[in-house]
Amino acid sequence: MSINKKIVIDEALKLLNAEGISNVSLRAIAKRLDVKAPTLYWHIKNKAALLNEMAEQILQSQLSDILIRNPQDNWREWLIHVFNQLRKALLSYTDGARVVAGAHFSQTMADLNEKVLQVLLASGISLRDSRLLLLTTTHFTFGYVIEEQTNLDTEMRKNFDMELFAQKHPVTIAGIKEYFNSGRNKEDLFNDELKLIIKI
Repeated sequence: MSINKKIVIDEALKLLNAEGISNVSLRAIAKRLDVKAPTLYWHIKNKAALLNEMAEQILQSQLSDILIRNPQDNWREWLIHVFNQLRKALLSYTDGARVVAGAHFSQTMADLNEKVLQVLLASGISLRDSRLLLLTTTHFTFGYVIEEQTNLDTEMRKNFDMELFAQKHPVTIAGIKEYFNSGRNKEDLFNDELKLIIKI
């Protein structure tokens, strides 16, 4: 079988979806491709390079078009759209948020950051506040998705005393019920929290 970088990355993403990030390694990918691990080093030098390539593919699935913006568009609405697309990209693969968060040299994220800063500066926001807003919305999005993609331990869930928790935290439970009983879902919650950050 002829191996190239695309084949390696595609197989890595299949493995990611099947078993999660903790089980993704060049050795595991080589086994799935039925080749020796050193063969892959011609295309991917190490785990960090692998994660970076995986992150690029994850991000480009949803972010390829969002860097194009009509100057007449409201910057707040555009920013909400950008981070909704980022969330969709991260959710498109098992542990997608952890993969992208661990890829420190993503060109796609760098391009996204640059575009957001340009838009915020053009909207009259200072460079300092533009950068802080970008960092806050980015960190919020990654944290939100990591929480979405984290499975609760089955045994802990089984042994959790919800009735006792509700007795000790009545206001917390009331707030949760008030929000979700009206038909809202996780996507609504993401957008409502994002709007608070962006101050629409």
